[in-house]
Amino acid sequence: MTTSPPRSRHATGGLPPLLPGPRRLLKHPRLMHYNRLAALVLLANAAFTAAAWPLAAPTLGHAALANLALAVVVRQQYVINALFRLATSAPTSWPLRIRWTLGKVYHFGGLHVGGALAGTAWFLALTLTTPHGPRTAVGWTLIALLTLVVATALPPFRSRHHDRFERIHRFGGWAALALFWTHTLLSSPGPWEVGVLTVITFSVALPWLRLRKVDVHLERPSSHVVLARFDHGETPFAGSSTAISRSPLKEWHSFANVPTPGEPGFRLTISRAGDWTGAFIDDLPERVWVKGITTAGVANIEVLFTKVVYVATGSGIGPCLPHLLAAQVPSRLVWATRDPRATYGDALVDEILAAQPDALIHDTSRHGKPDMVRLAHEAFRDFGAEAVICISNKKLTWQVVHGLERRGIPAYGAIWDS
Repeated sequence: MTTSPPRSRHATGGLPPLLPGPRRLLKHPRLMHYNRLAALVLLANAAFTAAAWPLAAPTLGHAALANLALAVVVRQQYVINALFRLATSAPTSWPLRIRWTLGKVYHFGGLHVGGALAGTAWFLALTLTTPHGPRTAVGWTLIALLTLVVATALPPFRSRHHDRFERIHRFGGWAALALFWTHTLLSSPGPWEVGVLTVITFSVALPWLRLRKVDVHLERPSSHVVLARFDHGETPFAGSSTAISRSPLKEWHSFANVPTPGEPGFRLTISRAGDWTGAFIDDLPERVWVKGITTAGVANIEVLFTKVVYVATGSGIGPCLPHLLAAQVPSRLVWATRDPRATYGDALVDEILAAQPDALIHDTSRHGKPDMVRLAHEAFRDFGAEAVICISNKKLTWQVVHGLERRGIPAYGAIWDS
């Protein structure tokens, strides 16, 4: 292990120059792949409108249903895992620019957004052309509900009121699905409409069919962190996540699974970051609810590259740790955290150092907050890596990812779209 004293802020050799204007523009956060995919869906719908004009009522209904099916199914865990497997099947011999783009697979949420917006617009058009009657009443109720779900999913509301957003999205989505069935059955549906709605319903229900309450063994190395160990007959793959809850109809929180190679079960690293995690650490529950299918996370894209640098702050070490232990890809760790041994315990720090003896661990309680973009670049350069994966808070993740990408370095990190 090496520590990072203040000299790291004045490291020899500056950052690489920024990319030329047009290429740098494509790295702007507003033009990230998430937004590009949403725009692509909307453009595809615009092209369909032009090609199919004039639009009959059945066409409007089919377009609405197809887009809303896309919005729902692309969030299904099996579909997400399939997308990751497909994107990461490319060999490292492929050109870096192609692998760089494939690594953005975790931006698939843009398809969800585009499908939801387009589907709502198509259904509004259908409702406007529907004669007055029971279908019209159901249609306008559904439009109002979809508008509420879309509005509360916008970043300003979602970031400030995430728990409310989650509940509105869950219960509003269930109610919307019931109204879709009602509206469709009032329309003398054919096998296509019933088939698509059945797929959507199964996709929504599947995670809940796997709902169960399990034992959890907790270790609290400090008042800031709990290490939760599960062994209920499932050993998830490295880089996946599990959603847990104490009140399954109210809120769910996802954490990165940390399986230990050769051992059953897995661990979660839960840090104090709000009321729910704070109460979890203070109360130490004996059992929690789990549901769904373990789902691939952003760091699974590591296999697209010959070498990667992991950049983490605080409890961001949790999602990095399974990849460091599995050692599937040569990697180098840069971790900035407050007093790592006192916060996370000697056992966890020693485990990290055993897997990463050359790790750069910056103790912020001794040396203050470092320039993470510069530290990431130094590790990238010295290790000869092809990509950087950053696991941190939203502000710092975007700072590192976009700070490096604007300089021509592939960089990846969470986009907080859930």
